[in-house]
Amino acid sequence: MADLPVISVNGNIAALCPKEVIRLANTSKAKIEVNLFYANKKRKQNIIKTLKKSGANEILGTNHNSSTALSGLDSARRIVDKNGIFSADVVIVPLEDGDRTMALRRAGKIVITFDLNPLSRTSQTANITIVDNVTRAIDLLTVTCKRLSKKNKKALEKIVKDFNNKKNLSNNIIEIRDNLTRRLPIA
Repeated sequence: MADLPVISVNGNIAALCPKEVIRLANTSKAKIEVNLFYANKKRKQNIIKTLKKSGANEILGTNHNSSTALSGLDSARRIVDKNGIFSADVVIVPLEDGDRTMALRRAGKIVITFDLNPLSRTSQTANITIVDNVTRAIDLLTVTCKRLSKKNKKALEKIVKDFNNKKNLSNNIIEIRDNLTRRLPIA
């Protein structure tokens, strides 16, 4: 349903699940962009090397000539690729910081994130928060993308329209609370 989805990759994601990112990108027809909070050439090159070794063909965020700034941020993460995050309608930002999620939302992007904490600023700000461990959930998102790719545009639009992230987060909080309650010894 997205016209230009982009998966934002930082060092943690490149280290934890590079092959899973490639599978998700291929399934969802998303571009991959390296975007770092603490950017230096060597670190960026190591991430690019890891992604290529895992099967990535095109990686954005590597060409200074196609860079531009995302407004509302002071960190290096404000530097994005004109053909990637800057132009994207949907940005998947696993393990994201709240400031950037808010900046992406202000820029009109639909933001999908993975976060273990449903109360974090990132979770609360994103359009869609997947409350789970990213190394497990990214494969589940790939399976879901594959399944949803068989649906027509009208059905997909209804799913998006009916989704409520606040309700999603509330349900996750209840599930976490219930799981903790079952595990804690009763005094």
